[in-house]
Amino acid sequence: MSDAVNLPARRWVRVERRERIAQDIVALDLVDGEGGELPAFEAGAHIELFLPGGMIRPYSLYGDPQDRDRYRIAVLREPASRGGSRAVHELLLPWTRLQIGPPKARFPLDAQAPKVLLLAGGIGLTPLLSMAAVLAQGARPYALHLACRSAARVPFGAGLRDLPGAGDAVVHLDDGEPAQRLDLPALLAAQPPDTALQVCGPAGLIDAALAEARRQGWAESRLHWERFAADPALEGGDGGPVEEDEAFEVELAHSGRVISVRADQTVVEALGAEGIEILTSCGEGVCGTCLTRVISGEPDHRDQYLTPEEQAACDQFLPCCSRAKSSRLVLDL
Repeated sequence: MSDAVNLPARRWVRVERRERIAQDIVALDLVDGEGGELPAFEAGAHIELFLPGGMIRPYSLYGDPQDRDRYRIAVLREPASRGGSRAVHELLLPWTRLQIGPPKARFPLDAQAPKVLLLAGGIGLTPLLSMAAVLAQGARPYALHLACRSAARVPFGAGLRDLPGAGDAVVHLDDGEPAQRLDLPALLAAQPPDTALQVCGPAGLIDAALAEARRQGWAESRLHWERFAADPALEGGDGGPVEEDEAFEVELAHSGRVISVRADQTVVEALGAEGIEILTSCGEGVCGTCLTRVISGEPDHRDQYLTPEEQAACDQFLPCCSRAKSSRLVLDL
């Protein structure tokens, strides 16, 4: 029998509504399988779907956090899907039952900033919509900007402005008139002092926004982001081995077991081969599902989830992609 590590509570839900809201994007309303209320969630949170074939995929909640009757997600069908988005598009039809994990708030809304700039690329809009709803309810100043390749790819299309908090959303189209395309330097420079940036979407947009904000002197504490996919240009971003990887050991503090991790294995794979399961989702160091506490040793961080300060602390790492600089890591498992 295998040892299960950090497995979350699951809940049965059913698909109450399904709607195509843009090219290659479907929105789903999920309701409790027994007709009860769903757990509360924070703006920016996501849930994990337990899909056929053992796949676990995280999707952000875009609905109003005060709505306990349903969870709302929107999913882009990726051409290079590893199975998750394809399963959502092809299998999750109205009345389909599936299991989900509890909401996880790993992209929180800045609670202190006098104004918030919500910046999204494509389907990265989803967690920002829940933030817009909360900001609108609290009468906090904010601006919502969305960049898309074309009008056909704008989530919710003309209905976007009918969603809570999204009434004044500014949409920038790559194929539109030059004057309405996203101008990051101008947009960031126009914000009042101490504005918080909440950005989500493709890695290119996030990296460009963060670089420009830092160039303009924005405080690091005001920069918040969430990636929907790993950047393959970054070392280890695909979760696989990189050149000159070396073997190392992990020690499980609770049992004292020591397990070798080969140069061509991830920590998750090495533990799984020994019957120790760690729940993973993205497998790329993006979502944080497998976040594990490190008691001693120095991790070789290859994720895009932890901040530089969190990585420097060396007290946690993502075993789906990160490795070790020391010969052994002692893990809180």
